[in-house]
Amino acid sequence: MNKTILFHTAAVLAVAMVLVNPAQAQDATQSNANMPAADAATNESDIIVTATRRASPLSDVPIAVSAVTAQSLQNSGASDIRQLNQLAPSLLVSSTGSEANGSARIRGIGTVGDNPGLESSVAVFIDGVYRSRTGAGLNELGEIERVEVLRGPQGTLFGRNASAGLLNIVSKKPEFQFGGNAEVTYGNYDYWRLAGRITGPLTEGLAVSLDGVYSKRDGFYDLIDRAGNKVGDTNDRDRYFLRGQMLYQPNDALSVRLIGDYTNRDESCCGAAYIETRERRPAGGGNAYTVAPFNRIVSILQGQGAVFPADPYDRNLSITPGREYVSKLKDWGVSGEINYDFGGATLTSITAYRNYKSQDYGDYDYNTADLLYRDPGTSRQFKTFTQELRLQGSAFSDKLDWLIGGYYSNEKLELEDNVRFGADYGRFAACRLMAGAGVNSNFTAAQLAACSSGAATAPLIAATQGNLNSGLTAAFQQAGLPAAVAAGQAGAISTGLGNGLRALAAIPSGAGDTDSRYYQNSRNWAIFTHNIFHITDRLDVTVGLRYTRERKRFSADLNNNNATCTALQASGLPTIATNPALGSAQTLAGGILTLGCLGNSSTSLNALDLNDRFSDGELSGTGVLSYKATDDLLVYGSYSKGYKAGGYNLDRFQLGTTGVNPVPAVFSPRSNADAASLRFAAEKVDAYELGLKFNQPKWSVNVAAFRQEFKNFQLNTFNGTSFVVQNINGCDSALSATRTCGSDDVKPGLVSQGVELEMTASPVRNLRVTGGFTYARAKFANRLVGSSNGQVPLDPALFLLPGSINSNAPQAVTTASIAWTPDIGTSGLSALFYVDGRMTSDYNTGSDLFPEKEQDGYAIFNARVGLRGRDQQWAIEFWGQNIFNTDYTQVAFSSPLQSSSPATSTTGQFRQGAPMANQLISAYLAEPRTYGITLRGKF
Repeated sequence: MNKTILFHTAAVLAVAMVLVNPAQAQDATQSNANMPAADAATNESDIIVTATRRASPLSDVPIAVSAVTAQSLQNSGASDIRQLNQLAPSLLVSSTGSEANGSARIRGIGTVGDNPGLESSVAVFIDGVYRSRTGAGLNELGEIERVEVLRGPQGTLFGRNASAGLLNIVSKKPEFQFGGNAEVTYGNYDYWRLAGRITGPLTEGLAVSLDGVYSKRDGFYDLIDRAGNKVGDTNDRDRYFLRGQMLYQPNDALSVRLIGDYTNRDESCCGAAYIETRERRPAGGGNAYTVAPFNRIVSILQGQGAVFPADPYDRNLSITPGREYVSKLKDWGVSGEINYDFGGATLTSITAYRNYKSQDYGDYDYNTADLLYRDPGTSRQFKTFTQELRLQGSAFSDKLDWLIGGYYSNEKLELEDNVRFGADYGRFAACRLMAGAGVNSNFTAAQLAACSSGAATAPLIAATQGNLNSGLTAAFQQAGLPAAVAAGQAGAISTGLGNGLRALAAIPSGAGDTDSRYYQNSRNWAIFTHNIFHITDRLDVTVGLRYTRERKRFSADLNNNNATCTALQASGLPTIATNPALGSAQTLAGGILTLGCLGNSSTSLNALDLNDRFSDGELSGTGVLSYKATDDLLVYGSYSKGYKAGGYNLDRFQLGTTGVNPVPAVFSPRSNADAASLRFAAEKVDAYELGLKFNQPKWSVNVAAFRQEFKNFQLNTFNGTSFVVQNINGCDSALSATRTCGSDDVKPGLVSQGVELEMTASPVRNLRVTGGFTYARAKFANRLVGSSNGQVPLDPALFLLPGSINSNAPQAVTTASIAWTPDIGTSGLSALFYVDGRMTSDYNTGSDLFPEKEQDGYAIFNARVGLRGRDQQWAIEFWGQNIFNTDYTQVAFSSPLQSSSPATSTTGQFRQGAPMANQLISAYLAEPRTYGITLRGKF
């Protein structure tokens, strides 16, 4: 790690040498009077931002914020917020199982996973309107004026609270001069992108605009059949976006802006590749291992036709025929922003309604064996109404800039889930259990393959039953039972287990959820104020406060046709599964129940009437002391208290299973009272920051040092079966025997601290260089619990968290970009030479931090070269993304059900005495190299 950090430091110093030594840059002094301001050699102070709801030069804003202009976005090839990774080192945006779901992290903190019950720690606002989930920013954005990346908790300036940061996306307003532009792009993977905008006045004081984007691309994964022949592709692109705007400005006092937008996607997404398929055994201590001759899980799957390509970056996937990935999305909304200047104060009103619906379904096990799938009835929908009011002005001879505001939101979330068993599931589950969780499999690779194919399932079940009978009889006799009694008890137990295995193997295809629905209604209101006191001409004190009141209601209507689960729960298996004296018989009974119910797929759930609600109130705020030491230097220190609302884990598998009640839900039917077990608490943070901003006519430097302490951090983890959502807290003292601590000992569970450096220079005309470096150590406390009172232990699936770095949180990131736009002669022609890069240190991509999910450090570079006409009336550009074709993982996860047991999932369990690790690991890979040509024109 030290070498990695030194490498990043050297990269920053190299950029800094360019920034402070213009002589090293190529001289391009010939003027171009017709060059647009966004393209001209400017310094950082020319970027006007509204991060404080006041139009201010970036260098005068005493908070850590990165501003990315439209020209920078265009040069980098950005069509959604993922490309901001190349330009903002403290930000990491990734997508996982669906393009409808995205994860944004700032300073190593964010919310991960596909669980719609969690809001993001990094909020997304587009034109002042809060978007319910980060995935909204993965859509096409159209014509953008700028993007502001605000780091640290937000709440006293924007409508919705955000505990880790905020992305403020500002689109271009209609213009009162008639004009338009269009572009056509073609690239590899048969990529087409058409975009255009037209704007102009309708009458005096009224302007309109319409912009749209259409993009289509083949998938970058090839789908192959069992013989290795290509049968299709996945992870393609087929989407369009429209946005219409009207701007009414009858005078200098009144401005009304109406926006309507619509996004449609009908794509195949998202496939995942296997990145770990070996069975490993401990050797030499720590995570060291040797590799077994075969992985019993792989052998079972191969018996059902599964294909395991040797290299995941060959991008060959094999899935169940007829279970292709489908991702459909419709996202539309309208908003109205009114600004009225009363003379002494300005009133701003932003009213919006959003309707977001996505359908994501297909092969849920990510391989050819037909184990699990989501059917086309699966969907999630958000209907959100928001209203924000702000009144701001100045007082006391401009000694005070004041702002007061209010916010109201009403969001209705409906999730329709349909997880079903495939035709191969029953035999796979039974064979998986019989394979055993010891160092050696109970059967050979050939026997396991035959078992799962159906050829030997019944005989192997009979053999397993016989072995159990013999073992239990001997154990009972050693315990002192008479021979006849021992034989009778052993026979009853082994017969029950054998019958359970037969019932499991016979689970019919299509069993599972049949239109299970979850409903969550979130209503919140807030009042806030943000005030800047100008103590002297150079000294400012900023005070912001916010009170938020949150109320959430949850209900669910579960519908399931898995009669096998109900029968297993009504048998003697729950009694066997809770009797530790039975050893391997107990383990087998628990496995039959778990896999037969897949969390809790009992038809008894259909009779439940699940309802729960909670309300919460929280005071948050910020205080900033800033001093303009010279005209060029701003220094500041700040404290912020942040908040993100709690909610519900919309996953029935966790119903009734908590740290207080660790008995798996599959062991007995659930009740209505279990609804509260899905609840998780609000996330809170105390953040401290020191910074300076130094701005010269040709260059600028911004530095920030920060520390953010999170309590009740909302962690979402997929454990191979279900989503586990738990609040993470730390303990000062040693944990008790029950892995808990007293409420007085509870402390922050996750702390992110580090330093950020951003530099920008225009040493000569037509040349702009930027560089950034972030060192952020987002580390969990050494002792962790799952509640703010210390009385809920950490979920066993998260045993690797204590003392570790958070997932998707590289400690060192360096970004840099160079844009050179030299004039060509005196005719108005100019060229474009652009390159940007992001260098990232190692990090773990799985929220459970399994070592198998580690991603080595990597570097990504984009480039663009072009020729442009006078005033950029036309342009032709050749571009490449990920030009060196770097292979890396966005997010790795435990392949659903593809492990012998939770206790043998990872090499990280070797220190706990695990006999092996054979969990298969899949990953959503990042996109490969893409390249193409773009033609632009405008009038």
